[in-house]
Amino acid sequence: MEAPSLKPYFLRAIHDWCTDNDLTPHISVVADGDARVPPEYVRDGRITLNIAFDATGELRLDNDEVSFKARFGGVARDIRVPIGKIAAIYARENGVGMSFEVEKNEAAPETDPHPAPTDAPKPGRAHLHRVK
Repeated sequence: MEAPSLKPYFLRAIHDWCTDNDLTPHISVVADGDARVPPEYVRDGRITLNIAFDATGELRLDNDEVSFKARFGGVARDIRVPIGKIAAIYARENGVGMSFEVEKNEAAPETDPHPAPTDAPKPGRAHLHRVK
């Protein structure tokens, strides 16, 4: 039996750390068909979302997805992001956080148009660092 992913636990821990230290937690999301995010705010296939309690309503950091309600340009939206599509979580104020491997869609092409740098973390491992 395969062990469950540690990613949702790291997400909750970094979110708690940000909240406890008056920092603003943000997530970087690969915005493909699996993520329900406002498409008009997606740039280069990604979107950054503020997941602080005061910026969201009904925030849920579950084992399989992050979901919440938020306003974008004054319009209320329901946001749902599968855990596998979260590339990083970090504090806006200092960039400290953790990056993750992103799950690929089955229908996605084999070649990645934005390959990871050669010094990128090894797949399946999360690293605490300053996220740029």
